[in-house]
Amino acid sequence: MTFTVNATDGLNITAPASATLSAATPGNDSTGQLGAVTVTDERSTLNTTWEATVTSTPFTTGGETPAETIGAALVDYSPGAAINPVNGPFTAGTPGNLGAPLVAFSRASGDGNNSVSWNPTLTVNVPAAAVAGTYTGTVTHSVA
Repeated sequence: MTFTVNATDGLNITAPASATLSAATPGNDSTGQLGAVTVTDERSTLNTTWEATVTSTPFTTGGETPAETIGAALVDYSPGAAINPVNGPFTAGTPGNLGAPLVAFSRASGDGNNSVSWNPTLTVNVPAAAVAGTYTGTVTHSVA
């Protein structure tokens, strides 16, 4: 007698569509948690490793002329602890600025399906020369 185990799905990441950070004055920080980011790995294979990365666009006022910009290098990302880990081990990335892609979370070893969530904190270091306005940017999570 034989049987087959089929893969459930693939490797996916989900993140909140939007988040609002705290208000700040020039020279201070705007901060807040983004909400749960979740990697679900249902490839059902041996050695199911992956790395989730995070990037950011600059934050701009958009409606102002000219638009005011706070660069991604002034945006700090801290992944925080694993939430509801299933079939780890998982490793949180090192907090840092988003001037370049940053590792948010990873899985370096293990077999079979697995998943983990985290609730990252974002801190925008508002320059002293920043002008008043509502700034908008895009934080993107990906997994491979």
